[in-house]
Amino acid sequence: MNTNEPTILLAEDDANDVFFLKRALTKAGVQFSLRVVTNGQEALDYLGGADKFSNRAEFPLPSLVLLDLKMPFVNGFDVLQWIRSQPSLKHIPVVVLTSSAEDRDRQRAAELGAQAYFVKPPSREMVMEMIGFLSSAKENSAVSA
Repeated sequence: MNTNEPTILLAEDDANDVFFLKRALTKAGVQFSLRVVTNGQEALDYLGGADKFSNRAEFPLPSLVLLDLKMPFVNGFDVLQWIRSQPSLKHIPVVVLTSSAEDRDRQRAAELGAQAYFVKPPSREMVMEMIGFLSSAKENSAVSA
């Protein structure tokens, strides 16, 4: 793995959605390392460096989190709230990528600190905006280094 490549953590329980997002990101020509977790508890474990995710060389902190809201065990809202409560993680951009077009879900995600809210399936425009968050995260990490 190239350490200069940003890591994207995708928290998504639907294999088809994972496939389509991988395809869209690849078509956009973004150089990245994609890590996929399939439920909210795995997202928490990955971000917290717990259990099988404790090796940060193998499972680096992401530059961007793409988060589904409707996941098993721990829902996306709870994951987002936890991320924002962690001093070492709250700088990581979180983009909600969900099937819910509900205004109340969009509003709650914004209140909890999501940078963007997209309804699946991902369009080219969504992917380009996500890439913008990767660029911003790279610039912010270069400034803080």
